[in-house]
Amino acid sequence: MYNIEIIKNFKSRNIEVTFFKTLEDVKDKILDLIPINSTVGIGNSKTLKEMDISRLLCERGNTVFDKTLAKSKKESKHIKKKSLLTDWYITGTNAISKDGHIVNIDHSGNRVAAMIYGPDNVIVVVGKNKICNTLQDAIDRVRNIAAPLNAKRAGYKPPCLELNKCVDCKTDQRVCFNLVIIEGQYEKDRMKLFIVDEEIGF
Repeated sequence: MYNIEIIKNFKSRNIEVTFFKTLEDVKDKILDLIPINSTVGIGNSKTLKEMDISRLLCERGNTVFDKTLAKSKKESKHIKKKSLLTDWYITGTNAISKDGHIVNIDHSGNRVAAMIYGPDNVIVVVGKNKICNTLQDAIDRVRNIAAPLNAKRAGYKPPCLELNKCVDCKTDQRVCFNLVIIEGQYEKDRMKLFIVDEEIGF
C-alpha cells in the first residue's frame, strides 16, 4: 500500500505521511512519539477507540482530554475546550485524497477546530478504506458514507440513514454541520498523517 505519490503530495502541503501495516504498529508509534509529560487531546473516533489509546496514555501518566470519558454534557463541553490547548492532538479523519486533502464532516466542530489550530502537534490516523482518488471523491465519501454511519453510532436518525445518501437536510438530527477541507499546514510537519494498511473506522 506504500504510495510515493501520496507522500509527495502531502509533503508539498507541509504534512508528514507515514505508512503502517497495522493499527497496533500505529499505537506503538504514538506511545513512543508523545512524551509522558505532554497533554493530549483526543478527537472522537471509532479508529481511536479500537486502539484504546486514551486509556493507555492515561495509565502511563499523560493528561488526556477525551470527551467520550465525560460524565455529563457540561463536562464534555469543558473537555472539548481544554483539548484545543493541548501539546498533542490525536484524531481520525473521514477521508483523504491522493492529491493531499484531508476532509472531515463534524457535528459540533471541536475535532476539526483542534486539527486546524491550537495543539502544537496533530496526529491523524486513517485506514486505507478512506483513501480517495480526488477531492470530490473524498467529499462524496464524507457526505454519503461517513456522516450516516457516524449518525447511527451517535444515536441520531437523519434522513440519510434510510436514503443512504446526503440530502442536505435541515433536521436537528443531522451530524454534518461542518464540512472542512484541510489543504495544507502553515507550520511544517505540525500535522502527521498515519496511514494504516487496514480498513478501519467510518
